Amino acid sequence: MEYKNVYFLGIGGIGMSALARYFLHEGRRVAGYDRTRSHLTGELEAEGAAVHYEDDVRLIPEEFLDPERTMVVYTPAVPQDHSEYRYFAEHGFRIEKRSQMLGHLAEGKYVMAVAGTHGKTTTSTLVAWLNRVLTDGGSAFLGGISKNFGGNLVLDGKGVQEIRPAAGGVSDVSGSRPLGGRLAVEADEFDRSFLRLYPDVAVVTSADADHLDIYGTHEAVREAFAQFISQIKPGGALILKKGVELAIRNREITVYRYSYDSPCDFYARNIRVGSDGRYTFDLVCPDRVLADCTLGVPGWVNVENAVAAAALLWVAGFDEAKLKGALASFGGVKRRFDFYINTPQRIYMDDYAHHPNELKAAITSFREMFPGRRLTVVFQPHLYTRTRDFCREFAEVLSLSDEVLLLPIYPAREEPIEGVCSEMLLPLITAPARVVPKNELLALLGAENPDTIITFGAGDIDRFCEPIAELLGKR
Repeated sequence: MEYKNVYFLGIGGIGMSALARYFLHEGRRVAGYDRTRSHLTGELEAEGAAVHYEDDVRLIPEEFLDPERTMVVYTPAVPQDHSEYRYFAEHGFRIEKRSQMLGHLAEGKYVMAVAGTHGKTTTSTLVAWLNRVLTDGGSAFLGGISKNFGGNLVLDGKGVQEIRPAAGGVSDVSGSRPLGGRLAVEADEFDRSFLRLYPDVAVVTSADADHLDIYGTHEAVREAFAQFISQIKPGGALILKKGVELAIRNREITVYRYSYDSPCDFYARNIRVGSDGRYTFDLVCPDRVLADCTLGVPGWVNVENAVAAAALLWVAGFDEAKLKGALASFGGVKRRFDFYINTPQRIYMDDYAHHPNELKAAITSFREMFPGRRLTVVFQPHLYTRTRDFCREFAEVLSLSDEVLLLPIYPAREEPIEGVCSEMLLPLITAPARVVPKNELLALLGAENPDTIITFGAGDIDRFCEPIAELLGKR
């Protein structure tokens, strides 16, 4: 069946918006709903999507009300009692999760997937950039905004700003023209979405306890990752972080280990950090050593991500000189170790970290780059369940800073849980800490004028980044 229209429930999500952009640039008509306006939804509207922000069937464009011509894609964050979802379900529309659609688009491609509870966005974006430089092509669906590509979608080596919509649509959602041969994807474990993918080569960066509101137990998380590994195609390869132990049931694949600096199949040695926080290192591979690689973004954790990405490209095949150039020119991902100000007098960095292990990696990386600085951390906890489940772990890692400003919990898809709030962290944090209402944050930072600050969180804390940078930049 031919679908000229694609309607997205939750169109502003980072993964959903990449799919929406894909169909826009393929020549389909695209519309959708999201709960709140954002920079992403504004960009989609500018690119031709019709977006509204109220759950109201009457706001769905008329041409999208024909089940013979319209496919519906939804994110699991949209509840089943959402009135627009119910309308589509009750009127015979083809409805698929975002992960199902991504699985369709990956069919027939050489799929390079990056999974993990932490590090997958930067690593998959690195894979996409390395692939672009090495092959002058390749495509990607990313879970963050790549600074090199200017967006979260890559088609045939081109970022969003380089792509123009096609003149017309195609007859089916699988085997579509612009994706080309190699496809880099971020394989998301949320709601077991990554089990829709069957990669040729995959990286697994971590398998920590997370999304326990979905999985229930850490063992269930680990089992889902084992299932993902079992779906790597025969003859393919797994690149697994050293120390991450998962069941590997697929005996027809090759398994490699990688690490930051611990000897194994792929690792970094002779590591040096420059005054700007960027690292130079020798990349050790099974058959060679690439001396004096410099990564374009700072932080030891990004060196670890770069080792994983380079390992994946080693499996697919790379040119040494081009690889070193691609590492040096990597611009990073918005909201991942993202510096707004980096001068001897003042530093302001923003990061998406919302799990204790992510916070620890970011803070320890920062401390290694800038020893002796007095660090103020602003953290917005994400989800009541995650705050409850990792209360002590959050407090322990936040105590690595010199001052902690906590914003109220960002609930996302959850209803409040009695007794679970940001205040519950305060008695456990050993550094000076307090809870600050969002509407008072800028005034407080203006009054205290910290010279070194990091904002952390996966909620709406990113809306403070530009105002904080402007405020501190004037000092």
